[in-house]
Amino acid sequence: MSRFATLAPRQRMLIGGSLAAVLILAGGTAWWLSGARTPGGSANADVQASGGKDDSGVGILLDLAKTAVSEKRLVAPAGSNAYEFYLSVLQLDPQNKAAQDQLHDSFEAASADVERAINDNDLDEAQRELSLLREFDSTNYILSLLGGKLDAQRQIQIRQDEARAAVIQAQHAASNSGSML
Repeated sequence: MSRFATLAPRQRMLIGGSLAAVLILAGGTAWWLSGARTPGGSANADVQASGGKDDSGVGILLDLAKTAVSEKRLVAPAGSNAYEFYLSVLQLDPQNKAAQDQLHDSFEAASADVERAINDNDLDEAQRELSLLREFDSTNYILSLLGGKLDAQRQIQIRQDEARAAVIQAQHAASNSGSML
C-alpha cells in the first residue's frame, strides 16, 4: 500500500490543496514573466504599448550597438563596441537580419580601425580587434592580410626590442669594464 493512501483523509486533502496552490502560484508566475500582462494577453501588446520599443535582450543589445556605431566605437573599447553587441545579438538570435546587416555594413570601417591599431603599434589591441572581426567572418581575405601585417609588425617590434637590449647590455658591459681600471 502506498504511503499516501495510509494518510488520514484530512492530511491527504491538506497535501493535495498545498500542491494545487503551488501549481497555481507557479503558473501565475510563469504567465506574468512571459509578458502576458495586458488585457490582450500577449507580449506583443506590451511592445506596442511601450511605443514599439522592444525591451528584450536582443532589443537592448541592438540599441547599444546602434549607439556604439553612431559614436564610432566599432571594435574598441573592449566590452563596449558595436561588434561585440551585434555578435551578442547573434548568439541570442542567430538569424537576426539587422545584426548581420550591420556587421556586414561596418566591416570595412572596422577593418580600417584594426589597421590603424597595427600602424600605431598597439599590437595587443589590434590582435583583440582582429579576433573580433574573425568571429564574424573568419574567411575574409582582408582579415588574412591584416593578420599578416600584424605578424610582420610583431617581428619588427621583437627585433627593435632585441636591438635596444643589446645596446643596454653593451653600455652595461662598458661601464663595468671602465670601473675595473
